Amino acid sequence: MNTATVSMAVTPTVLSTFLSHYLNRKPLRERPTAHLSYDEGLHLIKAFLTFASHHTIEELQAFTSQWVPHPQWVKVIEAEIPEEMLIESAKVLQEQLGPDGIKKVGGVNWWQWRRPESPLRAEWIEMRSDYHERMDAGDPGKRVMLYIHGGGYYFGSVDEHRYQMQRHARKLKARVFAPRYRLAPQFPFPCGLQDCLAAYMFLLKTQDPSTIILAGDSAGGGMVLSTLVTLRDRGLPLPAGAILISPWVDLSHSFPSVSGDCPLDYIPQNGFHHKPSPSWPPLNADEYAALKEQAAKKTKPGRTKETNADSVESTKNLDGIPSIVSPAETTHLSINLDGKEVLLKDQIQMYTTNELLSHPMVSPIMQPTLGGLPPLLIMTGGGEILRDEQIYLAHKCANPEKYPPGDIHMDDAAREQISRFKPTDVQLQVWDDLCHVAPTLSFTRPAKYMYRSIAQFGAWALARAQKTEIEILDDDDISVISSSSSNSGGPTASSKKEADTPTIEQPQVGKAGDPLPPFKNHMIRQRVSRHGVIRPLEPAGELPSCVLNPNDVGVIKEGPVRKWLEARRQWDSRFSAARSKVHKRRLKEMMAGYQGFDGETPPPSALAARRKTAGDLTLKAKRKSMGLALWSLWGSKHDEMTMQREVDAEKAPEVKVATKQEGQGARSPSDLERQERDIANERPLTSRSHSRTKIVKDENQTSEDGADLNTPLRVLMAKRQGKLPQDATGPLPPVNTDSLSPNYVPPSTGVAGKRPIVGGIAVPFSLGKDADTASMITLTSAIDPTSRVASPTSLGPDASELGDDNELETPMPFATPLAFNGFTNGDSKGQGENTQGEAVAPNEERPPLETFVTAQEDLPRAH
Repeated sequence: MNTATVSMAVTPTVLSTFLSHYLNRKPLRERPTAHLSYDEGLHLIKAFLTFASHHTIEELQAFTSQWVPHPQWVKVIEAEIPEEMLIESAKVLQEQLGPDGIKKVGGVNWWQWRRPESPLRAEWIEMRSDYHERMDAGDPGKRVMLYIHGGGYYFGSVDEHRYQMQRHARKLKARVFAPRYRLAPQFPFPCGLQDCLAAYMFLLKTQDPSTIILAGDSAGGGMVLSTLVTLRDRGLPLPAGAILISPWVDLSHSFPSVSGDCPLDYIPQNGFHHKPSPSWPPLNADEYAALKEQAAKKTKPGRTKETNADSVESTKNLDGIPSIVSPAETTHLSINLDGKEVLLKDQIQMYTTNELLSHPMVSPIMQPTLGGLPPLLIMTGGGEILRDEQIYLAHKCANPEKYPPGDIHMDDAAREQISRFKPTDVQLQVWDDLCHVAPTLSFTRPAKYMYRSIAQFGAWALARAQKTEIEILDDDDISVISSSSSNSGGPTASSKKEADTPTIEQPQVGKAGDPLPPFKNHMIRQRVSRHGVIRPLEPAGELPSCVLNPNDVGVIKEGPVRKWLEARRQWDSRFSAARSKVHKRRLKEMMAGYQGFDGETPPPSALAARRKTAGDLTLKAKRKSMGLALWSLWGSKHDEMTMQREVDAEKAPEVKVATKQEGQGARSPSDLERQERDIANERPLTSRSHSRTKIVKDENQTSEDGADLNTPLRVLMAKRQGKLPQDATGPLPPVNTDSLSPNYVPPSTGVAGKRPIVGGIAVPFSLGKDADTASMITLTSAIDPTSRVASPTSLGPDASELGDDNELETPMPFATPLAFNGFTNGDSKGQGENTQGEAVAPNEERPPLETFVTAQEDLPRAH
């Protein structure tokens, strides 16, 4: 496979799709394929996967792992994860698997083996402007996304997915960390999971877990979920949240949508099949026994009859032949087809053996409970083949007790887990008619809405975990979503165009910085159109996946097996010659001998079980791929246009603050106000661009109880001034107002020792007594002392909320607080606000320059 052959294979599809798009426009109007770019992208990926199936696994892996250049406005830094992190993650995995799991996997050493000179590498991906801004400020970064790429667990790379990751980095203003984990079938389960776990543990060395969010698409989404479950069960720090984009969480294909027809998806409905090679398909028990028999007799390899179980057993221990114990002998699957029990001896999935397809670490949908995890965003395409398992996954996370495992998997340990872990907060979005991992088509309008939603959730999860506000890019003014080239480009009726366009009254997908809707029963259930219009998802009782019997989950079904067997017969017939060559090569390697692991039984496809005694297993150097470079350039087009619009924008930077207008369950903004010492001095003076920004904060969407609105104002002020912790609920300690007491502490004064400071405000005039000098005269200086404002900490008509124990003893006859220089008594709001947050017209006349001479006042001080 190379750029030329791939181009020749997909060009007819591109041309035919272009013609059919305009000749058959009517059936496409109500679907995402109404956009020409989406229609072309969908059929192009489908044609590529069909073409790739006629080549070997190794060829596909080599093509998708080629070096792809990145845009000059993206900063990419290579990283290497130390060996100690791999050792530590291996220990964690062994604990998670347990003795029974280790036995099924085949040992503990083979899956830790790596190719020579092939350490675990990763990439840091960040906008170059954000990188320089962060370096100038000396900021290590408080927004990190650990992204696990997809590809069916067996192909794909960081280079191939970088154009998607850089979009996440730009919209979230974050650093993306992408590990180059090992791929199946050469490195099956749990090799990749060990690498992903090591990558997260590597981040924990330099990052607080509240600054990390996990994300993954397809197989990467399943890997993220297994990583989260492992962290939860082992008591390791959990990240701020996770984003699962079309996660593949059921490798047994037990849900209804896999058996149906999905014309709007590009995933092959008959499974993944490839031209035979040393890596795939692996030998089953019968083929392995026949090969050993040929080696023992030193016969010329050729077509052999299929041996039965007895012959397999009789040829297992032949003298003089290097012995390789294969777990394929015990991993048969049986299914009833046409009233007959059919034994499936061939390995179905490349990620693992048939025996482990329903293992909870392989198919996370089989976990006893998915509660106790950080907030999740689960995005699924309404037209994809895996949609049912993803919808079921979201409901199982939010309501573990309603979706327990089947009876065969329910034991005391499972019941204990269900009762121990609380439900997980989940935002589920089902996008009408979209394909599997629609953000892959990043140049289309529906995908751009999905990136918006991901940024919105990611910003909220980070703000929630860090218990603070974060500034996020607001590129609405420079976004090209509404005017991008993703339109079909052809003439359309104006009435139809207006009908397809969302109205202002309709709720739409939020942007980064927009408040997240409140969770109801730990879920946000949304169905989203291709225009980003949101409507409620149907009740769980009307969704096919949610009414599935728990005993049927994880059990292979007749429909998918029939499709897979039929395709396997076609591939065996078409590539019989290639299969015979692979057979000869394996026989020669078996005669030469393999390097094994003492007492361990790696899966038959594992490269660790097929290491030659004398052979070079190092990876070849990467070559530049023009095809993937063009695909990445197409995918980066939107980001490049947005970056250019940022440069051309002539608007001054503006900060927007999210308000609590989301309905019930929102946290009071006062609970998350930043302390005074964090204002202004921690915010960078220069921004990345002229784009607008927003302040994102958690408003308690996940909590069923809102903030206590009856909290005394004095307690809130003490929290604001740092005198009380933010989570304090008790009253303030009593204030010592007895000036004759030996414990009496006089109020703070200014630098000159004269100006009293009350409530954090330096007061430049005399309080509570006659003025000593002309410069200290106030409006109340000549009035009877009983009618004067004795303290600038008047709390107004709500002062009774403080309680009798904490009342100030100084009389406060005025109900209206005294305002001075834009500050109000008892508060430290900025100029131009009163105690109710209303705008106050500033005094535009410049006050005369005066010199104030004040004396220390014996005023009570609030502690």
